[in-house]
Amino acid sequence: MAEGEDMQTFTSIMDALVRISTSMKNMEKELLCPVCQEMYKQPLVLPCTHNVCQACAREVLGQQGYIGHGGDPSSEPTSPASTPSTRSPRLSRRTLPKPDRLDRLLKSGFGTYPGRKRGALHPQVIMFPCPACQGDVELGERGLAGLFRNLTLERVVERYRQSVSVGGAILCQLCKPPPLEATKGCTECRATFCNECFKLFHPWGTQKAQHEPTLPTLSFRPKGLMCPDHKEEVTHYCKTCQRLVCQLCRVRRTHSGHKITPVLSAYQALKDKLTKSLTYILGNQDTVQTQICELEEAVRHTEVSGQQAKEEVSQLVRGLGAVLEEKRASLLQAIEECQQERLARLSAQIQEHRSLLDGSGLVGYAQEVLKETDQPCFVQAAKQLHNRIARATEALQTFRPAASSSFRHCQLDVGREMKLLTELNFLRVPEAPVIDTQRTFAYDQIFLCWRLPPHSPPAWHYTVEFRRTDVPAQPGPTRWQRREEVRGTSALLENPDTGSVYVLRVRGCNKAGYGEYSEDVHLHTPPAPVLHFFLDGRWGASRERLAISKDQRAVRSVPGLPLLLAADRLLTGCHLSVDVVLGDVAVTQGRSYWACAVDPASYLVKVGVGLESKLQESFQGAPDVISPRSDPSGRDGVWGSWWK
Repeated sequence: MAEGEDMQTFTSIMDALVRISTSMKNMEKELLCPVCQEMYKQPLVLPCTHNVCQACAREVLGQQGYIGHGGDPSSEPTSPASTPSTRSPRLSRRTLPKPDRLDRLLKSGFGTYPGRKRGALHPQVIMFPCPACQGDVELGERGLAGLFRNLTLERVVERYRQSVSVGGAILCQLCKPPPLEATKGCTECRATFCNECFKLFHPWGTQKAQHEPTLPTLSFRPKGLMCPDHKEEVTHYCKTCQRLVCQLCRVRRTHSGHKITPVLSAYQALKDKLTKSLTYILGNQDTVQTQICELEEAVRHTEVSGQQAKEEVSQLVRGLGAVLEEKRASLLQAIEECQQERLARLSAQIQEHRSLLDGSGLVGYAQEVLKETDQPCFVQAAKQLHNRIARATEALQTFRPAASSSFRHCQLDVGREMKLLTELNFLRVPEAPVIDTQRTFAYDQIFLCWRLPPHSPPAWHYTVEFRRTDVPAQPGPTRWQRREEVRGTSALLENPDTGSVYVLRVRGCNKAGYGEYSEDVHLHTPPAPVLHFFLDGRWGASRERLAISKDQRAVRSVPGLPLLLAADRLLTGCHLSVDVVLGDVAVTQGRSYWACAVDPASYLVKVGVGLESKLQESFQGAPDVISPRSDPSGRDGVWGSWWK
């Protein structure tokens, strides 16, 4: 029983070790520098939040032509391993100022401090091409010296190296070849030593003898994160600049008015956010796995679809080749037939001319006929021969080949076809339609009209989407009502809600898929049900001055003498000349809405609803001017008066 429990415990421990090892191996890609593709060594944090090795950053700046801007951001003390004989050749070319000169410069006030301007009016701005985001980030005039080291990333890299035993044993940096295995490390000297070298470089009775040895390591870090500007420990975090600052940075003008918090507050806030996000991710591993399966299925579908697309393109191109081959055969056949016909005609002409040679053919026969002495017989034979000789003579005098040897009429003009083949490309989706605001409106129905941009690929059909914006938003994604496969460039939406705001959009579709949506257009529906009525010309309208359209929807003024007289009476103050046109609907209760369009050239137009009694008063009690659908109960009626 105990052996079974021990075996189970051992198995669980091994499983845990395997999971830890797998996790560390999967993490390796996060610890690789994007420049050298090796483990980070003294990584620097770029303004774009990506990391890069310090040596790699110097190399990149050197390639960009920036010289003297690769300063060490950590301001580390000189180590025995960085003596002039072992340090980088680039660093050996830099001449360091002498201590006495530094003292003179400091005493004379050289340098920068809060409130003092830089010596250069236009300091050089150093741009660094980030290899991770492929963008240029601004480093400022101090270059790499103004960047922080990512000490946390260094610690993670070191833990990773220790967990997977990357790199083997750490060797002494001061030994002569072959170096021995390092047994000690010195943070102050920033080097690893074997026992003998540690004693040699830390002699008894000197200040170096007070250095405390540490375990050998490949990465020496400062004790704390130091401000690259003032070489002091950072104590605050500027939320505005999103940068760690020290006490001196707080009093500088560059951070005046910024929101600055202690490092402890920023640490706790960021740690809580990161923990919450990580907890959410770890708690939704099933969702992650499901999405991975969907992506893998998408990869498989992409491979299958890509292969099908290749086969379709190959088949279509082969079809074009077959059509071209068939056309080529027919054209060559036509040229062959024309060639044979011309050769036959030219051959016959050659034979005819050869018969004109002396002693052969027609000439020889004619010479023999001329020897005939019998006159009747000669006349009989010479008559037919003379016609042939006459034609031959005429052909000889007006010589011209029976057929042209040129085939210029068989030249092909393939310019248009070559252009089409050159422009042959994959079908693109339609571009976003443009809403025609002049023809789009909302009344008792919503009429939406659009058009495609001039150079847009054609659309087979459209999808119109609409929704109300004045209703409470439901949780989740915005839900649109959709009308699919709309033919043409307009759509009619019936029975919209009154007093509402609708937002509409449209997109086109063809064999390549759906295009982009058009810009949203917002339409306000009438605040009340639309009232439909016709104009009744039998009541109140003067036929001499007004003309009502056949559909009884419009009325216009009739030019002539009655109109001029009515205008004169209107100007003198007699309102009886104002013509009134009544609608054929009486409004008894509730709210109704209608709209009218007025000609800009109109002089005076009034539209509204009036009481029957008021309408009668406007006609000065005229008994014959009443609405056909009204009664003496005093209901309201639709009316309008026109003057142009």
